[in-house]
Amino acid sequence: MSKLIFNDIQMKLLEKNPNVDHVSERSISYTSDFKLKAVKENLNGKSPTQIFIEHDFDLKVIGSTKPKECLRRWRKTFKEFGEEGFTTERRGKASTGRPSSTPLSVEANLKKAEARIKYLEAELGILKKVRRTRKAGGEEETVTTSEKFMLIEQTIRRFSLSHMVTYLCKMAGVSRSGYYAWIKAENERVKRDENDWKDYELIKRIFDVKNGKAGALVLKMILEKDYFVVMNHKKIRRLMKKFHLVAKIRQINPYRKMAKANQEHKTHPNLLNREFDQDEPGKVLLTDITYVFYGAGRPAYLSCVKDASTREIVAFNLSRTLKMDIVNDTLDKLSDSLGDLIHPQAIIHSDQGFHYTHPEFQKRVKELKLTQSMSRKGNCWDNAPMESFFGHLKDEVEYSKCQTFEELKKLITEYMEQYNNYRYQWTLNKMTPVQYRSHLLTA
Repeated sequence: MSKLIFNDIQMKLLEKNPNVDHVSERSISYTSDFKLKAVKENLNGKSPTQIFIEHDFDLKVIGSTKPKECLRRWRKTFKEFGEEGFTTERRGKASTGRPSSTPLSVEANLKKAEARIKYLEAELGILKKVRRTRKAGGEEETVTTSEKFMLIEQTIRRFSLSHMVTYLCKMAGVSRSGYYAWIKAENERVKRDENDWKDYELIKRIFDVKNGKAGALVLKMILEKDYFVVMNHKKIRRLMKKFHLVAKIRQINPYRKMAKANQEHKTHPNLLNREFDQDEPGKVLLTDITYVFYGAGRPAYLSCVKDASTREIVAFNLSRTLKMDIVNDTLDKLSDSLGDLIHPQAIIHSDQGFHYTHPEFQKRVKELKLTQSMSRKGNCWDNAPMESFFGHLKDEVEYSKCQTFEELKKLITEYMEQYNNYRYQWTLNKMTPVQYRSHLLTA
């Protein structure tokens, strides 16, 4: 399989080529007519590269070695089976082009199609949530129409089901015309998400200064009078809901007694008190979340855990969303990284963000036998080493050049490897974080 990964724009561009049957993120399926024509032209003296260029393929997209690799396979098929090797039903993805001894009947083809649909339904069980609710961020939320459209688009891309739009829309309970309108508005959504994040950062700054005791109307007044920014209160409420900002003020709640019976979000005192240098690996762990934009301004979110003594990133997780999975998966990776070597006095320190005050996160921290500590409200210096690392990462990693989430994930992983093992730091006696950890353990 090719090491290339096609992004959405490249896949759409390739699918417009009449010589292409369908495209996935990692592979291109060509039409039988093109394969046969390419082989004949190659046997008549044309080079593979020339053939692909003349048939409107961009070698910068598909890779300069792709034509030669394809023609090598197709010539072999033609030599063994002739034209039948391209026109007759073949046996699966691993087939070398050998025609099936018994062509599939109409009934067999129907069963094959039904099996593919059933498999698709099983893989995409989330579509069944159209008729029920899901829990996200501790609150009950219904699956939105936009999420359904997103799922349909991902399904079509993943399984190359360009002719099943109507079926999937009916399955999800949305209109076909609405789906195409959603596809057309992709660039607008990306731009809106980027603008939402910038507005959220400003709102969050004020929200923290007010110790979380400011609702949408108070935030609106402060924005207008102190920052000279006019923002509709409905937009502020939407952003607060989107990024889980809940004001600590009395609100009318008909289910107040029921809410009290549930475990609420709780903060913890600042046990660390900026005493970052403990000279004991694993004793002080810092964690936080930052964002990076890739492709056409799409946001991704990076959760990290840093050893304050060695500066080593001991666990990290990259996610497309800010759901609780981003911190839960980070804790899983932290557990795998530490194994049984958890310091008996280990502290995990964070800000007072939604994720870290969530009952589920706090429960898992206790299961790992870690003591939780939190920064004071609106005080970034209480977690300064973590903020410093994110600053270095954004200065040194050209993440905006990544076109796909997979490219971004690979780039971030490579940087973490380089940072931990090869980046010398003056304050670590000119050692790398991994070297300094070994130094402290043997001292």
